[in-house]
Amino acid sequence: MRTVSVSAAIIFRSSSAGCRQVFATQRGYGEWKDWWEFPGGKIETGETAQDALTREIREELATEIIVERYLGTVEYDYPAFHLVMHCFVCTIKTGTPTLLEHENARWLSADELDSVRWLPADKLILPDVTALLTEPS
Repeated sequence: MRTVSVSAAIIFRSSSAGCRQVFATQRGYGEWKDWWEFPGGKIETGETAQDALTREIREELATEIIVERYLGTVEYDYPAFHLVMHCFVCTIKTGTPTLLEHENARWLSADELDSVRWLPADKLILPDVTALLTEPS
């Protein structure tokens, strides 16, 4: 089974109501169309995981991000490949996310995370995301 290495942006913000939210995108194509994920993409040869993430978010969302820190790595066996997903806590540096590849996006609070159908690999990082969303400011 081939291995695919990707980076995922766990982008946080504070809402106008003061609660923390995380950005999620809905796939608009392929076998997993309509499932939700954290944005990002494949790490190209010669790229660091952080560089790939910065490039992918620029290409997919026309937005510049700050990759703040490593959150964790998820591994999952999809039917056609083994996924290694490196997840990073990020914030938006400039721009407003514009969907260039996804069909939908939402800012989710901790109590809204279960309101979307997550891709299996992305679901594995949700406990870490929930912990960050609910930690005291």
